[in-house]
Amino acid sequence: MGKGTKIWLGIASGLILLGCIIGVGAMSMLNWDFRQLSTVKYETNRHEIQEVYQNITIITDTADITFAVSEDGKHYVICHEQEKAAHSVGVTDGELVIQLVDNRKWYEHIGIPFQAPKITVYLPRGEYGKLSIRASTGDIRLPEDFSFESADIAVSTGDIALFSSVAETLKLKTTTGKITVSNVHCTGDLSVQVSTGKAKISNVLCHSLTSTGSTGDITLENVTALEVFHIERSTGDIELERCDAATLYLQTDTGDIEGTLLSEKVFFVESDTGDVEVPKTTTGGKCEIRTDTGDIEIEICR
Repeated sequence: MGKGTKIWLGIASGLILLGCIIGVGAMSMLNWDFRQLSTVKYETNRHEIQEVYQNITIITDTADITFAVSEDGKHYVICHEQEKAAHSVGVTDGELVIQLVDNRKWYEHIGIPFQAPKITVYLPRGEYGKLSIRASTGDIRLPEDFSFESADIAVSTGDIALFSSVAETLKLKTTTGKITVSNVHCTGDLSVQVSTGKAKISNVLCHSLTSTGSTGDITLENVTALEVFHIERSTGDIELERCDAATLYLQTDTGDIEGTLLSEKVFFVESDTGDVEVPKTTTGGKCEIRTDTGDIEIEICR
């Protein structure tokens, strides 16, 4: 290595070290709060709701959505959101509608955000009508303090966590994210759809359960369907613990299928390159299991 090259390498190393020192000093002055480096300005808006409503619809782009108990009995929505990309909140024909109104120019979409917008819906504990949520990116959480007539929730990138009860149908869909459902009793069908992500369903009673997914495991604990389980995965395991349905269809391309059922079944099982172990029962409901390159192991709870 020549002398000139060594000198330039020394200068470059010194500049990198100087940049690191300046960066550490600047972040120390900001108490290591990276949000202060954001080039996107945020504001917090509170919307009081005086009108009577039953149904709730939320349409947004990028925002975390949380439902929380209003201890004072009032209905209101707090939006922490970008300037010129605020949400409108109002009641129309008995429906609470929260919707993004994006007034930004194209060049105002360019920026470095260090925080996500957030919508918090404060409601008294109780029963509500139909819930519909459409979002692009963000997590959605519904605590057990609320119950809905039906729920239809779809998000492209984000987790869905639902612990509230739903009387009729429940549809959950996420492209990249995790779905968690617990303590739900619905007289209708439960649909859980994921592309890349895990699903965990526990303590659920429904009419029928349908779940499809590409990559990710699905785990069911204490889940009972009066009619059908129909579960398909491309790459991922299917695990059942103390579950049951009159008819079960379980299929995965690359993944294991295992667990325990509450009642005997007539089994129709096929595996191309995996081991199979199921009870030799000849009475009860119907259970069809198929996997290409996975093991199958099912037991009946005694």
